[in-house]
Amino acid sequence: MARFLVKRLFSAALTLFAVSVLSFLMFFALPRDPVTGMCPKNCNPERLERVRQELGLRDPLISQYAGYMKGIVTGRDLGSAQGGRCDAPCLGWSYVSNEAVSDTIARVLPVTLSIVVPAAVLWLLLGVGLGMVSALRRGTWLDRAAIGFSLAGASLQLYFVGAVLLLVFVYTLHWLPVPSYTPLSDDPLRWAGGLVLAWLALAFLFSAIYARLSRAQMLETLSEDFVRTARAKGLSRRTVYGRHALRAAITPVVTIAGLDVGGALGGTVITETTFGLGGMGRTAVDAVRAGDLPTIMATVLIAAVFVVLANVLVDLLYAAIDPRVRLR
Repeated sequence: MARFLVKRLFSAALTLFAVSVLSFLMFFALPRDPVTGMCPKNCNPERLERVRQELGLRDPLISQYAGYMKGIVTGRDLGSAQGGRCDAPCLGWSYVSNEAVSDTIARVLPVTLSIVVPAAVLWLLLGVGLGMVSALRRGTWLDRAAIGFSLAGASLQLYFVGAVLLLVFVYTLHWLPVPSYTPLSDDPLRWAGGLVLAWLALAFLFSAIYARLSRAQMLETLSEDFVRTARAKGLSRRTVYGRHALRAAITPVVTIAGLDVGGALGGTVITETTFGLGGMGRTAVDAVRAGDLPTIMATVLIAAVFVVLANVLVDLLYAAIDPRVRLR
């Protein structure tokens, strides 16, 4: 198991290194000049050149990349043009908001986490549970209802579901407040009340996918020889379905769940825009529109970190579910 974990962590480190290099090179590939964006319109060429020297943009690319990575680990001095000392993890200086990018991320990341994590718990419990019940009650009204639910969720879009939820529960019935973010530590009830519609919208759409997948995998597993053997031995239905069939059917669900959660943690753009929440997704979009290159680099890198960590977690869960994976 230790060897398996080391191999996966090494692969994850290589992936993050490649993403960091590509995102850093993107800083120089985009046509927008960061110095022009941060300097007033009346800056003369001499002033622009002096700012470039202060920012270290005339240094070799390798030196600039080394300084960028060092800042993430230990912090670095950004110079007077960028606010002075930047503590680790230093992700650079935003020329648009005139603040350290790490401060921006620290402000918006809790919003995205508060949206995605509870919603993921809901869609996994609802989707997997509904899919399993549908497979075990195949042909009944429960199965038909689950299929209808799955088709509805697969057919609708998040911005439509979100708009309907807002119209019904906020502006018509007045049961819930307008979506907003309140830190969990300040007021747990306001935190939940401001985000519950985003959770429900995500849970409805994602659980429909997981219900279909879980149902299909469970039906396929129930037809396998080892399940028939377990039944022939006289094992109880609970043991056959819960201990044997479910464990084999859950593997593809784990894969998709890891990718979905990892990708969503990088920024749920449509969800945040629909409900007016300022998380990682809206920050990335706003940075692209404004040409805020350091913020773009940081959001890309953080999204990659979440995706890679999610894949590592999926591999570990695979190894726990199926010991044969550890031998690969």
